[in-house]
Amino acid sequence: MPVFSKLLSLTGCSGRQPMRQYSAAAQSQLRELLGKQLREIREAGTFKAERIITSSQSTQITVQGSDQKILNFCANNYLGLANNPEIVQHSQQLLGKYGAGLSSVRFICGTQDIHKQLEQKISQFHGREDAILYASCFDANAGIFEAILTPEDAVFSDELNHASIIDGIRLCRAKKQRYKHRDLADLEQQLRSSDARLKLIATDGVFSMDGNIAPLARIVELAKKYNALVFVDECHATGFFGATGRGTEEYDNVMGEVDIINSTLGKALGGASGGYTTGPAELISFLRQKSRPYLFSNTLPPAVVAVGLKVMDMLLSSSELSQRVQSNTQRFRQAMTKAGFTIAGENHPICPVMLGDARLASSFADAMLTRGIYVIGFSYPVVPQGKARIRVQISAAHTEQEIDRAVEAFIEVGRSLKVIK
Repeated sequence: MPVFSKLLSLTGCSGRQPMRQYSAAAQSQLRELLGKQLREIREAGTFKAERIITSSQSTQITVQGSDQKILNFCANNYLGLANNPEIVQHSQQLLGKYGAGLSSVRFICGTQDIHKQLEQKISQFHGREDAILYASCFDANAGIFEAILTPEDAVFSDELNHASIIDGIRLCRAKKQRYKHRDLADLEQQLRSSDARLKLIATDGVFSMDGNIAPLARIVELAKKYNALVFVDECHATGFFGATGRGTEEYDNVMGEVDIINSTLGKALGGASGGYTTGPAELISFLRQKSRPYLFSNTLPPAVVAVGLKVMDMLLSSSELSQRVQSNTQRFRQAMTKAGFTIAGENHPICPVMLGDARLASSFADAMLTRGIYVIGFSYPVVPQGKARIRVQISAAHTEQEIDRAVEAFIEVGRSLKVIK
């Protein structure tokens, strides 16, 4: 008997059957464990079912099982560009010229001239020295803290930061400190007591569940006082927030004073995919050498890059869309407040309609759908217990008539469920 075959027989691996039996037993155990957890999620009322959309993303969509168009008020499509004909056509053109993909990471053979063009336009839009593209902003957040921070450094993170920031910070070896949500006194106390080499303050620009805004001007002041850097995730601000859509730093009058900006191409900027970091040239060059999601992930496909290029051209030439979404936001917030609803947040297109009870939020959203309005109820653990809400998101593409129709539906359902009088 050959030596290898003899070894297989001695270890009980000479045939496939024992391995299949072991695999079947392990898989059965896995199914049982996960099935139990899934039942618990369903019983808690937090199971996330996915409605199937059968049209392009827009303010009016169709869903599986119905040909009736419904108004969509829960997408991150803030500028209404997800199905913009000019953008779609440009994407199709570059798809034909540059192909479906690169089958490579950037540093091997995955960088085309259009990738460099998009990075240049992003840095121009933000007024920064350079930018680096990622597959998503989740990847950008996963790739920055581990790359630049050491055990000698410290990162100070708002307690309600997005999961991608939290996960990115977990990967680094720096001292990790959380400050209370938007609490500048708590942040200052932690900065004052730190003896770290590098101090990095990390915050969302806009917090996506509440629609409230980081006190960026005061954070920048503290950073200067205690020689710290400022990192801001601008996913829910880039392209539409601030007078010309430059985000939270423009809104809070600190343009150019944030050290590092991470953001996404997958929300307001066409809604496709992709994320980026923009900032000092040395930082971007270092991330190209050390950021693991960048080094070990395929480059963005040409059709997605094309979307980003076209959107950036539009934003660099006009702020009309950002002004329109701001006007639409004011119209919705004022009408809902006048009707008696409590709307959280600070004049941002994320407009949480506060309801409190989880089952009420779910029932409310279902009732809205029967009236042709697509919104989603959010409850624990996505938001704190007792703070269930329907998160409405306003787009530049919504007409005044569509906004008024949504408000009317909210009033009808609100009265029937005794939320308002």
